[in-house]
Amino acid sequence: MAASPAILSARRAEGDHIEEIERVLSGAVSTRDSTVVRSWLRCVDEHKLDPARPTEAYIVPETQLREHREQSERLIGIARTGLEHLYRQVAGQNYVLLLADAQGVTVDFLGDPAFMDPLREAGLMLGSEWSEARTGTCGVGSCIVAGEAMTIHQSDHFDTTHTRLSCTAAPIFDTNGALTAVLDISLLRSPQPKVSQTLALHLVTASARRIELANLMARMRSNWVLRFSRSPDFLDVDPEAAIALDGSGRILGMTHGGAILLAGVAGLDWREAAGIIGQPLSCFFDMSVDDLPAFTRGRAAEERILFARDASAVFVHAIEPERHPASKRMPAPILPQSLRGLSGGDSQMDALQAKAAKLAGTDIPILLQGETGTGKEYLARAIHECRPGNGSFIAVNCASIPEQLIESELFGYGPGAFTGALARGKRGLIEEADGGTLFLDEIGDMPLALQARLLRVLAEREVTPLGQSKPKTVRIKIISASHRDLGQLVEEGRFREDLYYRLNAAVLTLPALQQREDFDWLLDRLIHQRASAQNKQIRLAPDARLALSRHGWPGNLRELVNVIDVALSLNEDGVITGQDLPALARTPPSRETLNQQIPFEAKRSKSARAKLETALAECQGNLSEVARRLDIDRTTVYRRIKRLGLVISRP
Repeated sequence: MAASPAILSARRAEGDHIEEIERVLSGAVSTRDSTVVRSWLRCVDEHKLDPARPTEAYIVPETQLREHREQSERLIGIARTGLEHLYRQVAGQNYVLLLADAQGVTVDFLGDPAFMDPLREAGLMLGSEWSEARTGTCGVGSCIVAGEAMTIHQSDHFDTTHTRLSCTAAPIFDTNGALTAVLDISLLRSPQPKVSQTLALHLVTASARRIELANLMARMRSNWVLRFSRSPDFLDVDPEAAIALDGSGRILGMTHGGAILLAGVAGLDWREAAGIIGQPLSCFFDMSVDDLPAFTRGRAAEERILFARDASAVFVHAIEPERHPASKRMPAPILPQSLRGLSGGDSQMDALQAKAAKLAGTDIPILLQGETGTGKEYLARAIHECRPGNGSFIAVNCASIPEQLIESELFGYGPGAFTGALARGKRGLIEEADGGTLFLDEIGDMPLALQARLLRVLAEREVTPLGQSKPKTVRIKIISASHRDLGQLVEEGRFREDLYYRLNAAVLTLPALQQREDFDWLLDRLIHQRASAQNKQIRLAPDARLALSRHGWPGNLRELVNVIDVALSLNEDGVITGQDLPALARTPPSRETLNQQIPFEAKRSKSARAKLETALAECQGNLSEVARRLDIDRTTVYRRIKRLGLVISRP
């Protein structure tokens, strides 16, 4: 039966679209926007996509979606009001709104329930992945790569599956200048030309700007915030940019507009604006921290004009820090005393404290993850102190006890169990922790043979000392910790999978010191604690504070404590200056140091990439053999290759 005219027309349009992409790839001049052309080139050169092989929309599995939403939980809460406001503005025009994370996965969604089936088919729904590497040129994915707002209209899309869509997206940046999400507004069909989406582009860009401002205000309540506008009329109602400052006038964070403003004043590319963090405000504007009160709302907006170092001028609204921010955080009053001192307002630590408080009273095993020196044992002790009863806290460093002794140390032994044993025997550390907490630090270094015995303790709540046959019942809280990725160790056969799933019933990941938003609070708290122990009164000079804030801290809290102790020892006049700091702490972090500070999940991703690259090389590009070696299906191998942008080399 002959194809219908509509089908024939669609096939001709697909053929024309593919031919146009091929002409662009051959270097022909195109009438498309430059952002579209660059994306098409990336799709072929970097992502290895084929326009002649259309790909259906991809929805991530429910478990992955839950992980993506949990990681974006704070932003979703802040952005929701902005999304609902934008959705009301375009009501009745058949738009759907997507909030995607930095990986292109939709973590929040607003759309007409009457159109759910076609929206699901098009991939315009919760859990859809719109990364450029998977989907080709599209609003979300191309916006993530370019870091700029854009409209990808109909045949701008690389993949013919999506050429009926019109997608307009704007990036959302975090307070450190890194892209953290994308706000997208899309239509299933639009008979109008691309210029018809100009208003949509304006609306989505303005909404992204307001979400960034709300995020900055929420995170920086205890700090000065400056909001900027080119016009005094919009200064107090819809500012274009904002930055946050600490008490000494150093820049703590900014919106994307703030990054563009400061980078412009300093003659920098805004994409390198992360280097602005930690710089004093006086480097950019003709003012100091002492001038801030003069720019609060007490004066008329047109009088709050500020001159920049490049002779430009803006209007500014200075917002004072909240004087008692801790009293306004709802979780604080219900947190046990031992947990309250772990955070000075850091969002990750606040969430961690709340989870730890709920888990402390249970017998659920807890796995603490995080880089070396982030305070895992300190957190374990705080959790133990929340628990009822008078049981002991027993800490065991699995990496420091010799392998031949660790079994007897943990499980104990009976009289005459082995040569050199005490005649009366010895209670093991597990038994010593009965009624309390057993903290197994560096659990990833525990020998495999011993892991089997520990698994039995967890499963049976019994311990059998060496040389004895009668088990003893124990009731203990197990908290384990590691700076290594235990999941990766399981894949490598260096850690028992069954023990891993016993230990990681609940996982708490401590952020690296460089990632924490409450660095100044931590610094002041540690200086006070260490100085008080030595009966000293110490103040930190601005140059020392700036040097410490710029340092990379590969050793995290442990390194910071050491630096403070050295400075206290060298100081003679009660003021720590930059000269009192060890040389390493006065030196900006090297590229190698920064590479060492990749967050835990990013390290895991890099490890997975290396493992796949090795398997591809050793199997000479044979995907079936790679799948067998990695114990995954062939489709998963192909999907990972596309996501990571790897090249399959065959002999």
